[in-house]
Amino acid sequence: MATDRFAQPIVALATPYAAGALAVIRTSGAGAVEMVDALFSPRGRLAAAGGYTVHHGRLVQPTTDSGGKPGTGVAAGDEVLDEVLATVFRAPHSYTGEDSVEISCHGSPAGIDRILAALCAAGFRPADPGEFTLRAFLAGKIDLTRAEAVQEIVSAQTREAHAMALQRLSGAVEERINDVKGRLVSLLAAIDIQLDYPEEDTGEIVVPPESVREVEELLRSLLAGWRTGRIYQEGVRVAIAGRTNAGKSSLFNALLRQDRAIVSAIAGTTRDYLEAPISLSGVPARIFDTAGFRDTIEEIESEGIRRSGEILDSADLVVWVVDASTGNADTVAGDADAAAEALVIERLRAEGRLVGAWNKVDLGAGGTPPPDFLPVSVKTGAGMDELLQALARTVLPESLAWTGEPVIDSLRQKELLERALQALGHVREGLAEQVPVDTIALDMEEAVRALGEITGEVTSDDVLDAMFRGFCVGK
Repeated sequence: MATDRFAQPIVALATPYAAGALAVIRTSGAGAVEMVDALFSPRGRLAAAGGYTVHHGRLVQPTTDSGGKPGTGVAAGDEVLDEVLATVFRAPHSYTGEDSVEISCHGSPAGIDRILAALCAAGFRPADPGEFTLRAFLAGKIDLTRAEAVQEIVSAQTREAHAMALQRLSGAVEERINDVKGRLVSLLAAIDIQLDYPEEDTGEIVVPPESVREVEELLRSLLAGWRTGRIYQEGVRVAIAGRTNAGKSSLFNALLRQDRAIVSAIAGTTRDYLEAPISLSGVPARIFDTAGFRDTIEEIESEGIRRSGEILDSADLVVWVVDASTGNADTVAGDADAAAEALVIERLRAEGRLVGAWNKVDLGAGGTPPPDFLPVSVKTGAGMDELLQALARTVLPESLAWTGEPVIDSLRQKELLERALQALGHVREGLAEQVPVDTIALDMEEAVRALGEITGEVTSDDVLDAMFRGFCVGK
């Protein structure tokens, strides 16, 4: 990682590049306040300001007076770029630990471009993705678990996912890791004493096995939350499928509470899949309305059914909709579509991906629903609450529900926890087999090293580059 790049002040747009009421442009680095002040009117105000102060003024493209020095105020010939608020932060009391100015301007893409160009001409360089947060980490303002939480907050799709990421940003995971690491360091100190003073050796290793098991249990508890954190952060794919005219598009619209899909009694109305986001008990889900399942020679509809099959195969959960007024699809004699449908239902049931919707019960026909099918009427709303509960239970079993305890969703953190647990497993085995103390010390040090990598006490440039490359520019 080139350290000279971090010597240069940086600038980036921190809000979406789109028309809006306001936009925020961030700057950071040595001399950042003075560099922005050179474009600010009235001149000199920012340079003289203390941290945590907000100043109203204009950003200008300045001209020079006859003496070759910048003029004060908006001089004749100065081009006004925008009317802004400039918030000054002074090192080390800023997000990055460096001098910083955040500029709140009008959210015009054309205006944003002009301001960014002027700042770059003044000596700033465009920030790399995640560079503000990387600088905060390098300055010791945050550890790597909090740094990862910054991006997780940005990408959170539900309130629950946002709350989990906010908890990590507050340091909940860091505190857990540091607590466990502190216990291991204490155990390691006892081993080091025995190594340093072998003449005092009584033949007993001064590491209680129960202490190692307690540490392992704490790490396993944190590791167990990874699947919970992952599902809330990444979400699931839910496909609505079934034969034509079963009510799939109506169910799609009902779940979204808006008319997104065209609903018609004409078979084959849905030619391609539609998708939209919803929340299932706080789990973000992409829900897909697929083309009706049937044998057809119509070319466009056939392609839609083929694409729907791909969605079906990749979905975490499939809501198979059956028209209750036609009866149980498993028992319709001589119907090739019904026979093929029965095979698909059985496969989904065996894979644990099936939630069945026995639709149109308001018509008063259809008999008893087959296993895993719930009687519903999308038209009247009957049974819809039960269907939603079944969807939520399937995508989020009780064992994965968030209890409020800190959880991780970073694959990097998961793998390092596993590495620490593996090393501690070797420690326990060594204690049981009475291996040499220095061997046990090596395994204990490996566990401590893995935990240090989680928080960033020990890390490499390659790891940092890979981690921050996925961040938003401006974060």
